[in-house]
Parts: sequence; C-alpha cells; structure tokens
Amino acid sequence: MTKVCLVGAGNISHVHAEAIKNLPNLRLNCVVDPNVAAAKALAATWNIPHVFASAAEALASGEVDRVHVLTPPDLHAATALPFLEAGKATLLEKPLAVSPGECETLKQAAARGGAVLGVNQNFVHHPAFVRLRQTVDERRLGRPTFIDCLYNVPLRQMAAKQFGHWMFAEPGNILLEQAVHPLSQIVALSGRLEAVVPMAGPAIEISPGVPFFGEVGMMMRGERVPAQMRMAVGQSFPFWQISVVCDDGVAVADILNNRFYTFERTLWLDFYDALLSGRRTGRAILRDSLANARDYLLQTAKLKPRCDGFYLSILGSARAFHGAVDQGRTPELDANFGAHLVEICDKVAKEAFTATASPRPVRTEGDYDVAVLGGTGFIGTHVVKTLLAKGYRVGVMARNVRNLDAVFLDERVVVIRGDVRRDADVEKAVGAAKIVVNLAHGGGGRNYDEIRTAMVGSAERVARVCLERKVERLIHVGSIASLYLGDPDSTVTGSTAPDSQPELRADYARAKVECDKALMALRDKDGLPLCILRPGVVVGEGGVANHTGLGFFNNDQFCVGWNDGLNPLPFVLVEDVAEAVALACSAKEAVGKSYNLVGDVRLSARDYIAELGRSLQRPIGFSPKSGTVLWLQEVAKWLVKRAAGRKVAMPALRDIRSRGLVATFDCADIKQDLGWRPVADTQQFVERGIRVYAR
Repeated sequence: MTKVCLVGAGNISHVHAEAIKNLPNLRLNCVVDPNVAAAKALAATWNIPHVFASAAEALASGEVDRVHVLTPPDLHAATALPFLEAGKATLLEKPLAVSPGECETLKQAAARGGAVLGVNQNFVHHPAFVRLRQTVDERRLGRPTFIDCLYNVPLRQMAAKQFGHWMFAEPGNILLEQAVHPLSQIVALSGRLEAVVPMAGPAIEISPGVPFFGEVGMMMRGERVPAQMRMAVGQSFPFWQISVVCDDGVAVADILNNRFYTFERTLWLDFYDALLSGRRTGRAILRDSLANARDYLLQTAKLKPRCDGFYLSILGSARAFHGAVDQGRTPELDANFGAHLVEICDKVAKEAFTATASPRPVRTEGDYDVAVLGGTGFIGTHVVKTLLAKGYRVGVMARNVRNLDAVFLDERVVVIRGDVRRDADVEKAVGAAKIVVNLAHGGGGRNYDEIRTAMVGSAERVARVCLERKVERLIHVGSIASLYLGDPDSTVTGSTAPDSQPELRADYARAKVECDKALMALRDKDGLPLCILRPGVVVGEGGVANHTGLGFFNNDQFCVGWNDGLNPLPFVLVEDVAEAVALACSAKEAVGKSYNLVGDVRLSARDYIAELGRSLQRPIGFSPKSGTVLWLQEVAKWLVKRAAGRKVAMPALRDIRSRGLVATFDCADIKQDLGWRPVADTQQFVERGIRVYAR
C-alpha cells in the first residue's frame, strides 16, 4: 500500500481524504499542519494514524510515499519544495503556484529530486466535461472549430465582504483562484494557448487603494482550436457552460448542473429537423437532470457512494495522478500544464488589470479605550464608526486584517490580528481597555460539540480575561436566537430568560443559549460587569439582503418562509445596533442587564421581500410554508439519514416555530435605561435597510 500524506488540514482536505479512501492501493497515512489541533481533528475524522507539525517531521518518520499539498496558494511553493527535493510524488492543489517564477522553482526541485509533480485542476475530470471531451476527441460531431466558455458564478467571500481572503490581495489573484478552472478545460481541449487578448471590466475598490476586477473576457488562439471565455465572479445566477462548435454540431457541458448535451441535425428538412433535434437535446437535458436527482437521493440514503460532480472531479484527478505515477508515466495535468495556466493568468493580469493594489497600512500599536473583538465584520464596522464619532479610541481584533474598510485606517484605531479561541490573543486585544465589546462568535464546526467549543468556549474565555483585567464592562453582542420566539401570545423583553429547552433548538441557537447562560453565571458568581445585547434581524449597508430571519433561501431569488410570512418581524437597522452598543459603553444602568435590539419598523417577510425585489429590479419570490409542514419535511430527511446510519439529532418543531419570530418584542427597557431611539419612519427604514442593497 502506498502511504499518502495530506499537507494542510483545511476544508478541501476532507474531500481529498474521501477520494484517497476510495482508491485502491493507497493508504491515507498522515497529516501535516502547523495547526496540530486541526490536523488531529482531520486525522480523527478519517482514521489517519500519524500527525506531524512540519514537513521535516513527516519526512523523517518514513511514513510518506506520496503527497497531496492542500495549503493556500501563496504557500504552495514553500510547502511542496521539501517533499519534491526528497523525491516524493506530489499532487498540488490548483494553482500550481502564484507566479511563473515559483512554478519554475517547483519544476526544478522536482527534476532534482526525481519526483513526479502534478496539479489538481480537477474540473478537467468533471463528469460532464469528460463526456464533452470524449465526444470531441472521437469526432462524433466532426472536427472542432471553436470553443466558448461562460463562467458566471457567485463568490461567497465577496458577498460576505471577506476581503481579507488571499484572492483579493492582488488584482491577478482572482484569476489564479477562479479563472484557472475554466482555463484548464479550454487548454485540455485546445492545447497550449499561443495568444491571449484580454479585456477587463471596471474595477471596484474593495478597500482604500485595493482594486478588484470581477469581470474579464479573453480571446484565445490555441494550438488546435481558437477559444473565447468570459469570467464574471460575484454574480447572482450561477452558470458555467463550455461549448465546442464542430463541423456537424455543438457539444455542451453544463458544469454546475452536471449535464451534457448536443445540438445536432437529422436527415429531415429544416422544419421537421428543428422539431426532432430539439426533442433530442431536450431529452438529453432531462435525462441528466433526472439521473442527478436519482443519484442525490441514493447518495443521501447511503444506497450509492458519493457521486456529485465536484467530488467525482476530485476523485478522477487523484485517480489519474496516482495511476500515472504507478505506471511510471507523466500525468496529463503535470507541472508544465499547471505552469502554463499560471503564465496565462500572469499575462492577463498585467495586460488587462491596469490598476495595482496599494493598500494603506493600519495602526497595529497604541492605546485605546474600547476593545472590539471581531470588529471588522458587518456589525463591527458600524460599531467602530459610531464609537469614533463619540470620541472613543478603539482597538479592533479580528482573524483577518487585510483589505479593511476605510474606517479602520483612522489614526484613532489600532488593529490587532488575533483569534478569540486563543488565550494569548484575547489577552493582547483586551490590553488596558476599560470597555470590551465582544462581537466574535468563535466560529463553527462539523458537529455540535465543535460548535459549542468554539462559540461558548470563546465567550467564556473573553469573560475570564475581562475579570482578570478588571475591565469596567463587557458588552456581549449575542442574538435573539437564544430566546424562544415561537409563541405568538408572548411578549419578550430584555429580562426574558434564554430558551429553557435549548436541546430542542438547532446548533447555532443552542450554542447562543449556552453562551448567554454561561456569561450570566459568571456575572452572578464572579461579578462580571456584563451587558448582553441581542440584535434582531439586522439589515443595512454592508449586510446580506437574504437574511435567514425571513426564511430559508435555497438561492438568492426564492425565499421559503418559516411560516405564512404575515407576522411583523423584529428588524433593526445596523446603525441602530451600533448606536445601542455605544450607549451601553457609558450608561450606568446597562451593567448587569440584557437588552433586545429590535427597531420600531417591523415589516412582514412578505413586505420585505416585495420591497427588495422592487429595489433590485429582480423577480424575488416568497413561498409561505406552515411550520408543521417544514418540520415534517425535516423529519423525512432525518429518517433517510438515520436509515443510512448517520447519527443526527431529530429536528424539533420548537426550533422551526421559533424561527418564525411570531413573539412580540417590547424594547421599552433599553429605551428608558440607555435612551436608545431606533429609526421609526418606515420610508427611512426602507431606504437604509432595503434599498441600500441596490447601490
């Protein structure tokens, strides 16, 4: 058995682990990651026997035959070099590296060590593309004459304004992160690209001095076939299609929906040919759609191995790489293939992206009055703006501090990189501040134990540091999710206790309940100077229009309501939340209290969705549902999972009902104690809480 090592323990490592487990003659043998806790968690999930903190440790152990390098792109070269120089066959996640120079360094290291080097451009092995390529190669539609690719996809990090991600650091990084996927398919069909003429769309400034190009078109001349491509990221409608025009038809691969179909002629005259050929194409689309639905159900019920297009592409890529190594031949997607893609991206970035990134530095040292933990997100950005307006000096801690909003460049702001899950980071961030605002939720996890450890553990950690440093007050920004809101006859105030049955709530809400209880216990037992603020459905500039308080969004065009969508919802503008946080910093009455932050304009889900559609000029729909029907649907899914042997908790009707937010909120307490005055004018709320998403 060949011993395979995973280098990097991030999310993609789980997909690679699953693929390796399903390939013959390979043994998933070790994990390498300087974050040993993450490496151990991955090893425990996939029963991997060895964990190492470095490449040197792994190589010295003798437990490595081959390697999958799954680190972030800017670490690819440094991570892979020790293994290549040691002669270990290495499959690098895409892109091969971040520059042509780094690619050359990797190729030379592989040559010196006698190592096979491949790149995981897995979408060349996507099932729909494999079928298209086979059709073209076998000339079923005649000779190929032109390739067209439309890559129109959402970008989660862009929607969430997580601009600290590597892909936003330099204008060309988005090409290495995204464009290499469709480019790899084009090169596989056309051969090396001999000429590329790019044209970029307008840049947007995501942070002072940092441009971002989300659209680019390319005209290409390949060795065998010319091609064109349009890449657009951050789009609302996902669509990734590659078409090959041939002498006698057109072959089409719909990548995101895993469908393959053709346009062909029949022997009949035009009027009848159009009917028959259209029926043939329609049948092919329907056949693949039904097959995908069938496979999904069988896969969910554990009656069929995992077979979604993305996983199969990873499996196909790993199979092709290891098969080539076993047979002593060079993989198709080798270092030269990967380097060629990087060269294309480098050329396009230099020719089309005229603006360069010149980020302005933030202050990282200095004194401050208020420490805001998790302060660079949606609510945090507004909190910092409001605190500055009131004359406070602010220290902000966040896990990622790159490409921040302009407010964080203010000379009165100190930015600290850190994580609320680490004691030393929290201690450094709190420093000598007299007031601490905790907006950090601590992160998620793959199960409730991991979620609880992250969320409740981090909240308790911050509280204990505040006690040790004798801060004057800790303002914990929680959520109304910690309350039970499914009783239409109940009135909820700041003194309403957290849900008494958290075990019947979803993981996030359950953890929020435990956070509140843990902090209240420290308040009562140890005198923690605590104020808990629980925002309602927060909307406004920088936020997400498709808030889960409205319902469940399978996509951003259709909302499935938690109920009939007629009850008033506990909306609140983000600026009003920030104002409440600032008021709580100084109001004596706030210490020891809990308040709910719900505004005075309380539209229904139907009203909000209707206004959102008008503002965005898009057909956004609301589908009302009965809470009981939703619960029965969840129970049906649960039964399938249980039948397949998965240990998951039975969904609770209580949780579905609470998500409907039918309880009545009375916020007279915070208005009286803190003088809080949220926006009460409906038109002003609509302008700042809904129409803002159309800007």
